[in-house]
Amino acid sequence: MKKRAFLKLPESILAVIIVISSLMLGFSSGGFIINVKTLGFSCLSAIQQGISYATGGVTSVFTSVRDIARLQQEYNALTEKLKDYEYLRRNNAEIRKENERLREQLGLSQSIVYRNISSQIIGRDADNIYSGITIDKGAMSGIRKNMPVIAIQNGSVGIVGKVVTVGLVTSIVMPVYDSSCNISARIQNTRDQGLVSGNGSMDSPLSLNYIRKRVFEQIHFGDIVVTSGENGNYMKDIPIGTISKINVLDYDSSLEIELEPIIDFSRLEMVFVVDQSAQNEAGIPQTVKVNQEGEQQ
Repeated sequence: MKKRAFLKLPESILAVIIVISSLMLGFSSGGFIINVKTLGFSCLSAIQQGISYATGGVTSVFTSVRDIARLQQEYNALTEKLKDYEYLRRNNAEIRKENERLREQLGLSQSIVYRNISSQIIGRDADNIYSGITIDKGAMSGIRKNMPVIAIQNGSVGIVGKVVTVGLVTSIVMPVYDSSCNISARIQNTRDQGLVSGNGSMDSPLSLNYIRKRVFEQIHFGDIVVTSGENGNYMKDIPIGTISKINVLDYDSSLEIELEPIIDFSRLEMVFVVDQSAQNEAGIPQTVKVNQEGEQQ
């Protein structure tokens, strides 16, 4: 009966007994202790490795943030330096252009055989479509009424107009495009004489009148029209404009000719007021002579 009862023990109790027996056997042999140490070492190693990975990741994040901040600062500094460089580059370009203009003006000033007064434009008469130009020199600088005014642009000398009003330190110049301005002129190639008149606006062409029809075949677009030098108002052979249009009118014995002014008045900044009464010591005739190097002849 007892043997039969032992066989009827629950399977769970039997399993517990087997586990306990195995543990006791392991402790008695020492092998189980070694396994526990190995297992503990493995667990600690895994934990340490995980902590190391986590710490390294956090450190990497902070390092990346710091590097990004440093790179942003360097980028901002380089951007400011680039702005400064661009500013200096533009200033240098402006200075070079200004020096070129000044050399050009100086060359013209030295090439004129009369006393001339360099002047800056300081105002334009907006009420009269810019037909009055105010310059920064007046009677105290030796300027007088009716003195001719010339300028140089892109290496070309041209007539600007003449002085009509003189103050102590400023003067007003009537430009060639003023409707009241009339200049005795010649076509440079044919030497035919006419009269150049303004049409009241810098955007309008000049008119060349009294050129006979019979010379129609001898003149061409682009021909230069210069001052004749008669009546003592302007020096001789100073360019006024170039022929841009020629009309033949049946009812008129003269051609209707339009000129493009030599001077671009919208970009005009500096002018020269010329005193024709003050010639050089050699008594050179009243004209402006410039050789190929831009020096006085």
